[in-house]
Order: sequence, then structure tokens, then C-alpha cells
Amino acid sequence: MSTLLFSLQGVPEDEADEVRALLSDNGIDFYETSAGNWGISMPALWLRDPDELPTAQRLLHAYQQKRCAEQRALYEQLKKEGKNKRLFDVVKEKPLQFLLYSGFIALIVYVSIKLLFELGL
Repeated sequence: MSTLLFSLQGVPEDEADEVRALLSDNGIDFYETSAGNWGISMPALWLRDPDELPTAQRLLHAYQQKRCAEQRALYEQLKKEGKNKRLFDVVKEKPLQFLLYSGFIALIVYVSIKLLFELGL
């Protein structure tokens, strides 16, 4: 029976590629499921042999510790150079999109509250 090893939901493509390479390099037999055409299925890496789970988890844990340290170092470097993105930078890049999203959120909140008061709740 297959065993779930690693969910790919929200995982950057470079990290997914590195995990696939890690498993392949260590001879761990796995397969991948995609999110499907509509993106509602679970993208994940599955082990064909449940007996390989402890080894795969150990490798994955070591990889994630290494990646975490690398990403923190990269973030700190970008922060020192003043190149890390903040909300203000994103708003500056796409002000119209920010205004549209903010307006849409405000509309949803307004309609929700208005309906509650009209129903007397």
C-alpha cells in the first residue's frame, strides 16, 4: 500500500525538484500525484514501499533543515541589501490590482454585515 511522504501543496518548484532528486539519488521508489486539471486534487510524493518511510523521512528532515538555513541566510542577505519585498513594494508595483482587491474585500465585508443586520441576527 502506498504511503504519503510529502505534500506538494504550496511547495516551490525548485524545492519539489530537489526532493525528487534526493529520493531518486537514494534509491527510494516513489511516485507523484498532481493537483489535477482543476487544482483540487492533492499534489504529493508517495512511497510505493511503506518500509522505506523511516529512511525517506530521515532524508527529508535533513534536507528541510539544510534548506531552511539556506533560505534564512538568503532572506538576511536580501534584508541587508534592502532588496526584500514588503507589502509597500508590492502595492507600488501593482497599485491598480491592490485597489481592486481591497475594494472587492470591502464589498464582501459590507454585504456580509448588511445581510446580518437585515436578518436581525
